[in-house]
Amino acid sequence: MQTQTVNIALPKDLLRKADEVAKMEYRNRSELIREALRMYLVKMERWGKIFEEGRKAARKSGITSEEQINDIVYEFRHGQKPR
Repeated sequence: MQTQTVNIALPKDLLRKADEVAKMEYRNRSELIREALRMYLVKMERWGKIFEEGRKAARKSGITSEEQINDIVYEFRHGQKPR
């Protein structure tokens, strides 16, 4: 694995907690932060796919605004159109 060193600024309390977890998991700080970043990127990719499917469904249904979505949700929850 080719690596590059980067500098980041973290609040002291966050770094302390990260170091505690790294120690508990027998990792070093870099390994813990790499894994956290990998997990975050996977999560964001999954959310991106979910939102893209939502956009496709909205286009297919003719929904063009968030206000229309809010109205649909309101009608579903309350059994009536919003006032």
